[in-house]
Amino acid sequence: MDRKLTESYVCIDLETTGLEAKRDRIIEIGAVQVENNRIVREWETFVDPDRKLDENIAALTGIHDEQLCGAPQIAEVLPEVFAFIGDHVLLGHRVMFDYAFLKKAAVDNRMSFEKRGIDTLKIARKYLPQLESRGLEYLCRYYGIRHCAHRALEDARATVLLYQKLAEQFYEKEAAVDDQNLFCPRPLCYHVKRDTPVTIPQKEQLYKLADKHKLVLEYDIEKLTRSEASRQIDRLLAEYGR
Repeated sequence: MDRKLTESYVCIDLETTGLEAKRDRIIEIGAVQVENNRIVREWETFVDPDRKLDENIAALTGIHDEQLCGAPQIAEVLPEVFAFIGDHVLLGHRVMFDYAFLKKAAVDNRMSFEKRGIDTLKIARKYLPQLESRGLEYLCRYYGIRHCAHRALEDARATVLLYQKLAEQFYEKEAAVDDQNLFCPRPLCYHVKRDTPVTIPQKEQLYKLADKHKLVLEYDIEKLTRSEASRQIDRLLAEYGR
């Protein structure tokens, strides 16, 4: 394993409709490209998730439905974000969270996305166990890093600075550990199946339920996946009956 500190990478951060990559969707992407320990490029975009945001997500991120109206779909965004990432290693605070959402989107759009990554959360958990929290917001306060939490580009910028602080403080100690250097990129593995579009019988059942119970649905039935439609049908049947 290469013992040299990784100083060129892309730091990625996402805001999403929830915590589950297999059922939730991306609403904002922020990415920072670092070369030789210096930020050289930044990239960000909103993404239309084709659904209304829960109030708690809007409150947490400060992102509202009006800002996402007219934003590109994830299928439009992926080629651009993947081109920005290129062959770089991914850096993230809980990097598997962000990777899982991007991998799921890639699989759904018949694209390949295999990366190696470095996780600042794992480093912080190992070397800062005495802290009350190892969340990004808390660690930024601990290290005096300016940070506007829960917006993608701001979180990505803050994670770059956090990585540099952690490397300065702990890299030499970590580099002495045989084959377990957390500052070295490791393959990111997330296995997921491609979602297929909503079926005609599912659409018919959803339209029938919505009409029968006079419901105004907060999503476009035509844009649901098969698994999403199944969950919505189950939810409506449980709440309203047939």
